[in-house]
Amino acid sequence: MSELSSDLEKKIELKGMDLNEIGTIIKNLREKPFRAKQLYKWLYRKSAFSFDEMSDLPLILRNYLSKRAELKLLEPKKKVSSKIDASTKYLFKLRDGNCIESVYMEYQGRKTVCLSTQVGCSLNCSFCSTGKMGFIRNLSTGEILDQFLFINRESDFSITNIVFMGMGEPFLNYENVIKAARILNSELGPEISARKITISTSGIVPAIYRFADEGHKFKLAISLNATTDAQRDKSMPINRKYPINVLLEAAKYYTRKTKRRVTFEYVLIKDFNDSIDDAKRLRKLLSDIPCKLNLIPYNETEFSPYKIPDEERLEKFIKEIHRAPFAVTVRRSQGRDIKGACGQLYLQTKNE
Repeated sequence: MSELSSDLEKKIELKGMDLNEIGTIIKNLREKPFRAKQLYKWLYRKSAFSFDEMSDLPLILRNYLSKRAELKLLEPKKKVSSKIDASTKYLFKLRDGNCIESVYMEYQGRKTVCLSTQVGCSLNCSFCSTGKMGFIRNLSTGEILDQFLFINRESDFSITNIVFMGMGEPFLNYENVIKAARILNSELGPEISARKITISTSGIVPAIYRFADEGHKFKLAISLNATTDAQRDKSMPINRKYPINVLLEAAKYYTRKTKRRVTFEYVLIKDFNDSIDDAKRLRKLLSDIPCKLNLIPYNETEFSPYKIPDEERLEKFIKEIHRAPFAVTVRRSQGRDIKGACGQLYLQTKNE
């Protein structure tokens, strides 16, 4: 077997490589080209934890890769399963000692994994626990994928949906997120349908235009969470750079360019954005955009002063917004008893 070229002599991170990149590795090793597809399947479809599991690869190749390639990019540090719903939260430790969170959820027959894309976040949304961490770094494509691969392997059933809504802002780690989504969608990989992969953004407007222009078939979700710039400035500082009217123009462009609906997420916070006037403004803001609206009652955390609206106020808001011409769903937060909101488990563990 030939040695890898000098730029590959150091230990390489195989997870996160696409089929062409793996093909280059195999070619440099002077192995038969079909070995690339075998290795790709072991990485992404079969979620191999070690090279020893890759039984249809030659032993000499497995031994060589085990010395030259990195396979394990994270390890479970803590796992907490809810007693009130079918959700499980994972705290993973990365090789550099940093930690990230992922969540498994079941809802209306869907088995969904929520993936993190960054360690921490720079956007400092006031209702989000992750913002309290500040930004540390982007996750590699492999680190994003390894969250899914670990949870999928541990499960007794196949994951049906992926949401990039965990720690961090996905569109501030654009290339790695898109590459991870493509691998998750790939025919030789997990083969998750593109329409079952959702990428959420707090409103990084240039990336929304880019996402539309590149023609990705993955779903787009935008966290709106306010009906006035004053509200959104306070809760989501990114609004000072990309105010609501600019954000909604980008959303309209996306729907025109792709011929697909955009999903808006609206976290309902007591006495902040849950009034009847808010519901009326929200209906007016979104009425001329092909969209779906997800209403999410706030998941309270000890790191934020915000509270969930009481049921009466919540029902009045929902009744008002249901007069809108677009689809509306109410998505109750899962995992309240396991620190289900992004960043909660990390901060709690750090403070223990």
